[in-house]
Amino acid sequence: MAMTPTQADLRMEQNTNDISAIYELLEEMNARLAGHDLQLGSIGVRLDGIDGRLDGLDGRLDGIDGRLDGLSSQMTEVLSLLKSRP
Repeated sequence: MAMTPTQADLRMEQNTNDISAIYELLEEMNARLAGHDLQLGSIGVRLDGIDGRLDGLDGRLDGIDGRLDGLSSQMTEVLSLLKSRP
C-alpha cells in the first residue's frame, strides 16, 4: 500500500533524525578514539624511555660481565701457578 504525502513526510523526517543521531554517535566515537590515540602515544613515549634505560643497564651488565671474565681468567692463572709449585 502506498504512503500518503503526510506519511512520506513523517517517514522522511524520522529517517533524517535517525541519520543525525548516527552522525552524532560517530562524532563521539571519533573523539573517544582521538583520546585513546593520545593515551597510546603517551604510553609509547614512556615505553621508549624504559627501553632506553634497559639498554643502558644491559650495557653496564655487559661491562660487568667482561670484568668478571677478566677476574676469572686471573683466578685461573693464579690457581694454575699455585698448583705448579712444589
